Amino acid sequence: MAGVVREALNPLPEDPATLHRRFAELGVRGRHRNLIGSAVAALPLPADEHATARVLARQLTRTGSTVPAVTAGLALLTRLGEPEDVPYLSTLGLLRSLTGPAVQALDALDRRSAAVLWLVTSVSRGELRPLVRALGAGDDRAVRSELVAFRAEPRFLGATTARRIAEAARLPDLLAEHPGDPALLARAARLLVRMGCASDDTTELLTYREAPAVYETVVTRAGLLPPTVEQHATLLSLALDLSSGPGALLDWPSGCRETLLASLGRQLAEPSWTATPTADLAPEGPADLAPESQADVARRLRVGWIRRTGRRPFARPAPPDRGLRVEIVAGDPVDRAPVETRVLVDGRPLVPAVFAHGPAHSPEELLDEGLLRAGPEPRRVRLAEAWCSEGCCGALHVTIRRDGDQVVWEDWRRPPPPGSRGPAPELPVLRFDATAYDAEIARAEADRAWAWPARTVARLIKAGLVERPELLSRWDARRGWISTGHEEPDTAQVHFWYQPGLGAGRPEGDPLVFRWTVPDDGTPPEAQAAAALRRLAEEDPKSYSRVSGGTRKRAEELGYTWPFDA
Repeated sequence: MAGVVREALNPLPEDPATLHRRFAELGVRGRHRNLIGSAVAALPLPADEHATARVLARQLTRTGSTVPAVTAGLALLTRLGEPEDVPYLSTLGLLRSLTGPAVQALDALDRRSAAVLWLVTSVSRGELRPLVRALGAGDDRAVRSELVAFRAEPRFLGATTARRIAEAARLPDLLAEHPGDPALLARAARLLVRMGCASDDTTELLTYREAPAVYETVVTRAGLLPPTVEQHATLLSLALDLSSGPGALLDWPSGCRETLLASLGRQLAEPSWTATPTADLAPEGPADLAPESQADVARRLRVGWIRRTGRRPFARPAPPDRGLRVEIVAGDPVDRAPVETRVLVDGRPLVPAVFAHGPAHSPEELLDEGLLRAGPEPRRVRLAEAWCSEGCCGALHVTIRRDGDQVVWEDWRRPPPPGSRGPAPELPVLRFDATAYDAEIARAEADRAWAWPARTVARLIKAGLVERPELLSRWDARRGWISTGHEEPDTAQVHFWYQPGLGAGRPEGDPLVFRWTVPDDGTPPEAQAAAALRRLAEEDPKSYSRVSGGTRKRAEELGYTWPFDA
């Protein structure tokens, strides 16, 4: 169908009626909107044809009677539009079938109008509707009031929404108009954190053109913020982004990023801030099993994270030229940020620079398994996978090999960038001094300071099962995913596959997946892991675990309750 669309558009007609007729004769329909947009974007349009094409685009968008024709006009205005087209684009975008093309055209002309349209048509949560109404009405006073009022939790504020709010609110201008407003400053910082959060699409931060200016404003005015646990977590998240996350990839003037990072380090080292994560709280980990409120849990998790992470982004030496640095970064647990193995080359984070669909893999996947070591044979390593799955949006792969006194990273594989119409550009071969490389990988593998107790328990249980697989095989089971719970980071989650006959090497039927939840009881992680391994040796784990995967039919065949809705 792509060829048919190109045939309808090339050569570009001079009048709308001809394009309407071509689309009708060739069977181009509204469902082909994306193909129409791609075809128009690829059309050769010499400069002397721009005026004629612009006239056609305006006729199509203002008088067009079909979705394909109007879509072609919107795509032309993406390339050739002028400020006078903005009101028409904003109105057309209110039609659901045309929202995407209209937002794309507006993005090239007026980022604020594009953001307002996106928010008006995309935001359905009641918590954000008052802000969206104020933005749509252009009521600056109400915008400021509603901007600081809504709940900025992850479930309300994804990366794209955060960027669009910042663009629609003209955030740099708003901050300039209210230089002494700590609530507005805190919300600006929160928007930056959400744009760069690895649990969402970090390219949103890189797309936000005003990000460096907002970073600079937030950091230079950070002294206005109250030294609370929440604000400490926000500033620490910004520091992690600037030191090894997508914030390091922004277009910074020379030395500016380093200056801002140092300023954050000084701010968070002041006594009023260092006292915050230690005041009136017991040592990390639940001392008892007394019920906690949601706010108490969030505070306790953040305090532990600040204690472990607080100085890490400010104590990292810069790697030498063409040097490699591996940083394990656990993000704010209240934001449900993942644990990443961030690979930095010449101080720049590799994964967000070349792969837009998901964060770097965890240290359990890359470091505990020794995958980054350079052995005698080349090894293909998956550094990151799309949040949806590799089969959906791809993954980032590289081959690591030793070449004499060098370690070579080459033969990269990755999907095309979002919105690209061709294959991803080839990435360069990277070469590292082998001695320095080996030392850095060994240092990263030995780094455990980032881990909280339950995460350590999960790692030790996994290591015990790798060493002693018979602990599960005697129960016709084999090891699955083992880590901390996404919703309950204070628990170790042990998943295993069960098939009758597996232990004897004669598995029967489809497997079932079980999950055993091991809550942190406050004792040393080594003791908790040892107790868990002893229990696996002595008791059938299916008796104290629950089915978490497989099929209802298979669960019922084997006499287990299927826990999910039909």
